[in-house]
Amino acid sequence: MSNSTILSVNTLLNKAVKSMNIMSLGKEKKHQTADTNESVELVDVEDMPLKNASTDINDTCSAIKDKVLDHNLMNNYQPHLLHYAIKSFGYLPTPVLESLIGCLKGPTSKQYMHVDAHLRLILAVNSKLKTPLQLIEMTELRKRFAADAVAMQAPKVWQQASDTLFSNIKPFTKKSERAISWEDKTIANADDGDMTIRCYQSEMPDKGFVSKKVQNNNSDETVLLFFHGGGFCIGDLNTHHEFCHAICEQTGWPVVSVDYRLAPEHPAPAAVRDCISAYAWLAEHSEEFGALPSRIVLAGDSAGGGLSTLIAQQIISPNENAWLDLGDIGQQTYDLLQGLPHPMAQMPLYPVTDIENDYPSWELYGEGLLLDHADVAVFDAACLENSPLPRQHILTSPMLGDNRNVCPSYVVAAELDVLRDEAFAYAEQLKSYGIAVQTHTVLGAPHGFIHFMSVHQRLGQETQHIITGFASFVREIIKTRALLSA
Repeated sequence: MSNSTILSVNTLLNKAVKSMNIMSLGKEKKHQTADTNESVELVDVEDMPLKNASTDINDTCSAIKDKVLDHNLMNNYQPHLLHYAIKSFGYLPTPVLESLIGCLKGPTSKQYMHVDAHLRLILAVNSKLKTPLQLIEMTELRKRFAADAVAMQAPKVWQQASDTLFSNIKPFTKKSERAISWEDKTIANADDGDMTIRCYQSEMPDKGFVSKKVQNNNSDETVLLFFHGGGFCIGDLNTHHEFCHAICEQTGWPVVSVDYRLAPEHPAPAAVRDCISAYAWLAEHSEEFGALPSRIVLAGDSAGGGLSTLIAQQIISPNENAWLDLGDIGQQTYDLLQGLPHPMAQMPLYPVTDIENDYPSWELYGEGLLLDHADVAVFDAACLENSPLPRQHILTSPMLGDNRNVCPSYVVAAELDVLRDEAFAYAEQLKSYGIAVQTHTVLGAPHGFIHFMSVHQRLGQETQHIITGFASFVREIIKTRALLSA
C-alpha cells in the first residue's frame, strides 16, 4: 500500500471514527470536556506515522471494538449524530470496513452475499450495542428507539417549508423539487380519547425568481394513510417522519401518519380500532387534502404493515362475529366500518401477517439481525397476553380473515428478515383470489431497512424505487378505473 493510499485511508477513517468519538489513540491533543475541566486525549489519525500504518489500523480496530462495547447511544445522543456517523462509514474503503467488521466479529460476505461491507458494519455495531428487550422497560425502550431513529434521519427532512419571501425564491433548487410542510392535528381515537396525526403536504414553487404563493400539488387526487412499525409497542410519528416525508416529496400525495395507542398499556386490537378511526376521519376530510374519499391508499411497515392489511380487509369485508367478540365497543367499530369507502390500494412493507405459523425465514434470519426471535417474543407477549381476544383471531392475524376482496396490493419484503416468508405467503394468498398484487423484495436488506434510507446509499436508492413503484402501481389503478367508467 502506497503512502498516499495510507494517508487517504487514515483521513477517511478519522472522519468516521471522530463522528462517534469511539477511538482514543495516536497523537495527544488536549481538549476540555463540556461538563468538566478534565483533559482528555483526542486522536488525529492523519498524523499517525506512515511506516507503521498497517499496525496502527489494527490498533485502531481494537480501540474501536473496545469503545463500541462501552458506547451508550442514549448518553451520547445528539440531534442526527447517528446520521452523520453511520453515513460517514460508507465512505471508508472496503478493506478498512472489512477490518472493522472482523474486529467486531460481524457477518461476512459469505453469510450475506447481497450485503455490502457498509451495511454489514452497521449490523455488527448493532449486534454489539443491542440490549435484550426483555431487560428493558417498555417506556425506556420507546425513548431509546425514538432517539436513535430520529438521530439517523437527515436533518433536511426536519426543515419546514415556510411562506417567507426567502423560502419561495429558490434559484438553485431543481425545477421538480417539492417543499414539504407538515402539521400535527388531534383527532379522536377509537375510545373518544385524543390521538395525534401528522399531515404532510407537498408544495411546488412557481418557476422563476418572483415570489408567488406556492400551490398544493396533488394531481392524482390521492392521499396516503400511514401506520408506523415497532411491534405494536414502540415507534411514533417522529420515528417514521423521514419515510413519510419522502413519500410526500416523491409522489406529491398528502400523507397522514397515525400515532395509534401502543401495547402493553393498550393491547390488541386497540391499534386496529384506532387506525380505523383515523381512516374514518380521513375519509370525511379527504377534500382538505385535495383527494377523493375513493382514493385513499394505505401503507405501513412491520407492525404497521400488518395494520394496513387488517384495515384493508376489515373495511372491505368486515367480520361481524369477530367484532362482537369485543362486546359493545366491537359493535361500534363494526357499525363504523359499514359506511366507509374502500381503500384504493395498499403498500405493506415487511408486514406482520401470520402470528402463529413458522416459515423458513423464521429459522434462517431469527438471530443476529435487527429483529430476532427474542424481540418478536417480547412484542408478541406485550400485544397479546392481556388482549380480550384469543391469540388466534381474525383481528390479530390478517391471514386468518377474509382477503378475497382486498384492494390491489404492493407488497414489499426484505430478504434478511424473519418475517420475509409471511409477506410472501400473504401476497400469494391474494394472488390466488385474483387480486392485483405486485411483490418487491429488497435483496440484502434487513427488517426495518427504511430507517437507513439516508445513511446507506443502496438502501436509500431501494427506498426511492419502492415509493416510485407504488406510485406507478396506484396511477395504473386510477387509469384503469377511468377507462372502465368511460
